[in-house]
Amino acid sequence: MLSDADVQFVDRRYGKNAVRLLYVRREGIRHYIKEVEVNTKVTLNDTRDFLRGDNSKIVATDSQKNTVYILAKQLGIQTIEKFAIDLSEHFLKQYSHVTNTDISITEQPWKRIQTGGREHAHAFVETADGVRYCRVEQQRYGQPKVTQGIRALKIMKTTQSAFNNFVNDEFRSLPDSTDRIFCTIVNATWDFHTLSGLNFDNAWETVKSSILDVFAGPPDTGVFSPSVQKTLYDSQKLILSKVPQMDKIEIKFPNVHAYEFDLSKFKSFGFTENKQVGFR
Repeated sequence: MLSDADVQFVDRRYGKNAVRLLYVRREGIRHYIKEVEVNTKVTLNDTRDFLRGDNSKIVATDSQKNTVYILAKQLGIQTIEKFAIDLSEHFLKQYSHVTNTDISITEQPWKRIQTGGREHAHAFVETADGVRYCRVEQQRYGQPKVTQGIRALKIMKTTQSAFNNFVNDEFRSLPDSTDRIFCTIVNATWDFHTLSGLNFDNAWETVKSSILDVFAGPPDTGVFSPSVQKTLYDSQKLILSKVPQMDKIEIKFPNVHAYEFDLSKFKSFGFTENKQVGFR
């Protein structure tokens, strides 16, 4: 049987996951909404809860959930990043025995319904235009470390993408392609080395628009992509040049393949030539 002295704690965070909140701000007839899901985690300054079953220092997950609701009402949610910082600083100030916080927030993408070419004052539609999320980690007496990100941004272009001249050995079965469909689901995460002069909304929109610009190119002519890697690198380089507060960025472009299907076998449908159609 191991003694307590033989046990090393690697991670003692605990908290409340999936606190869902719809925040509505009303300015006259025009309303603003944010639908968020908050995860809170804290670390305590000793291990009495694990070693002795002593709960005297535990901030219950129910209390953490209620804190999310109360601070949203008191402070509002200007951006999810600022709200995560507010939560982090609250836990460190309110509880002297909390040494670290870890707050992550996901925001569902909503936009105003367009009616007669005008934005509606209080009606919204959920979009599939990329999910915004953030994470704030902070130590007592330390500055908050902010991470932003995009999830589930699905993009596609139907030409001007290629992949050829790659390793040709006995394991290869994929042919060269000089014109293919490029489809991917973008997931990106980035950190900031400073928050000075940083606008969280602008930073997030800059990352998203830069990825779309590099991927798509000009609206009439597009831009050629010789590989996923080249498009990904060009996106990262552009983003880092536009957001000087950014420390590093990770972008994932997993391939969502569209294969060609040979219809020439189905002559009864009139396919006399080797016509093909893309499908997933």
